[in-house]
Amino acid sequence: MSKFDYFVVFAEMRTGSNFLEANLNAFDGIVCHGEAFNPHFIGYPNKDNILGVSKAQRDENANHLIDTIKAHSEGLGGFRYFHDHDPRVLDIALSDPRCAKIVLTRNPVDSYVSWKIAQATGQWKLTNVKNARSETVAFNAEEFENHLTALQEFQIFLLNSLQKTGQTAFYVAYEDLQDVDVMNGLSAFLGTDARLEALDKTLKKQNPASISEKVSNFDAMERALTRLDRFNLSRTPNFEPRRGAMIPQYIAAADTPLMYMPIKGGPEAAVAEWLARLDGAPVMEGFTQKTVRQWKRSNPGHRAFTVVRHPLARAHAAFCTHILGLEGGPVYGEIRKTLRQMFKVPIPKDTPPSEAYDDDAHRAAFLSFLSFLKANVQAQTAIRVDNSWASQWAVVQGFSNFATPDIIIREDQLPLDLAYLAASVGRTDAPDFASVTDPFADRLARIYDAELEKASNDAYSRDYMSFGFDAWRA
Repeated sequence: MSKFDYFVVFAEMRTGSNFLEANLNAFDGIVCHGEAFNPHFIGYPNKDNILGVSKAQRDENANHLIDTIKAHSEGLGGFRYFHDHDPRVLDIALSDPRCAKIVLTRNPVDSYVSWKIAQATGQWKLTNVKNARSETVAFNAEEFENHLTALQEFQIFLLNSLQKTGQTAFYVAYEDLQDVDVMNGLSAFLGTDARLEALDKTLKKQNPASISEKVSNFDAMERALTRLDRFNLSRTPNFEPRRGAMIPQYIAAADTPLMYMPIKGGPEAAVAEWLARLDGAPVMEGFTQKTVRQWKRSNPGHRAFTVVRHPLARAHAAFCTHILGLEGGPVYGEIRKTLRQMFKVPIPKDTPPSEAYDDDAHRAAFLSFLSFLKANVQAQTAIRVDNSWASQWAVVQGFSNFATPDIIIREDQLPLDLAYLAASVGRTDAPDFASVTDPFADRLARIYDAELEKASNDAYSRDYMSFGFDAWRA
């Protein structure tokens, strides 16, 4: 019994997928049906069906075509799939271990230039070199970066999907397509006994000249490519645990269609109080996914928002609330104990601290806590990354697992942006926002210096970068 029911060639335009398909079809018992799920045609531009399944039938039910290919192909059937083809196919094929995955790649600069030439000449295949058309094209840096980003994102998605389902793929580079042994190895991977003595030579390589001869602004292309971070050296490493959408914490005004998606450690109470004053009634709380959807359907034109606080002020508020026990916040006793014993954070034994705990002691303890946060947020400690000090970037990313906020407000812009939000849903009579949002700001101001700012930036570099934060007292 064959280990596969069908196969998919994951490729892109101008990667050699036509040539690969021609050689797959040269094997007895293997049939590739072209771009079966291209949204603009079925299989090939001049065809109206695959194995009797029309484009309309395919568009109505993607599974129907896949089942037909599995059942009716002469041997093992499959098709080519590009990143912009019918996305339903990914849900069907990637999780199916009975689907063989073939991943075809090519140097993205070569594929981009080849694509530009094909666009200019209108020649997408070449079977007779006498008919070859040539054109010199211009390199567009922005267009190429978009091309490269799309390719990389799709390749990463494929890799991660296969990893998560315990599968592997047969990887083929453009250069491998001329190697008959590699093609025979692909046939073996697919579980067939057929082997080729020579490759199908029907299709000819287009534009065999060097890249410098095909690009009119080659010098500009070289300069543009040197600016690309090929090895992603400028990335901010992120090992922080992914977070959920935290829907039960959402808050909505009683009548006005505004929903607040709070980030712990921010001005939650102050914003909730403003929403209550907006309608003169208690806010709506305790949402679930179902009730959020119901609220959105019953409130056309709704707006959702969240508020980000400066990372240093937010870490300080979490420290004062949950570690020192100030302002009556819930104290994390076990974490306090671990901070004192394992991380040597010089926090007082009493909560809240006695009068002997002065500003110098507070600064030393908070600086040590920031050092702990740098390791904790990157999942390098055994202590949970609490919602009160998790990076705001991770929290907002967690929101997007369900729904993204329409607007992200900085805490220092609350009066202006809340007035704008209210006006956007017809409430030009909204009350002023004049609440004190950070009860610990004065205490932080007394101890603030460049060393604390740097420690905060070390712990929350992604927040500083993503939300454009400058120094707290810039």
